[in-house]
Amino acid sequence: MNHSDTQTAQKQVITPGELLEHWLGHRRVTRKVIQVFPEKEFFEYCIGGMRPFSKMVLELLRIAGPGMKEIVSGKMTEYKEEATEPESKEEFLRRWDLATGQVQTCWSELEAGDFHRKIKLFGQYEGTVISSIQYFIDNEIHHRAQGYVYLRALGIEPPAFYDRS
Repeated sequence: MNHSDTQTAQKQVITPGELLEHWLGHRRVTRKVIQVFPEKEFFEYCIGGMRPFSKMVLELLRIAGPGMKEIVSGKMTEYKEEATEPESKEEFLRRWDLATGQVQTCWSELEAGDFHRKIKLFGQYEGTVISSIQYFIDNEIHHRAQGYVYLRALGIEPPAFYDRS
């Protein structure tokens, strides 16, 4: 590797703040998907053995906020499948907003050096802080895409995936 390559390798591609904004943009799009779902279908509609979208969103709620809290506190949080499910779409949206706030609060406690720290999230998933955050984002995109399939099957135009405002 020559000197120029070394300098390029040392430059940062994305800042922690840019990564957070990327994730928050995805969270805004997912929130829009929740909003456009008809209430009944949000809880009941499914295709091909997939779960209703409410169950997918519940999984996202059980991961992002609690996962970030565990990352910054260092205190293991058990992933709980049986956590109480909200009974209305509005309650899901309220919890979504609370979780987004928790992500932002916890993010402000991260130091740049924390991202490559090894962790065992929820006492079972080994990796680094950055690999866990990437999983949170990827998992959200994956489930949101399933929600898009449901919406299209219901004849509802989903929000534009690229409009992260």
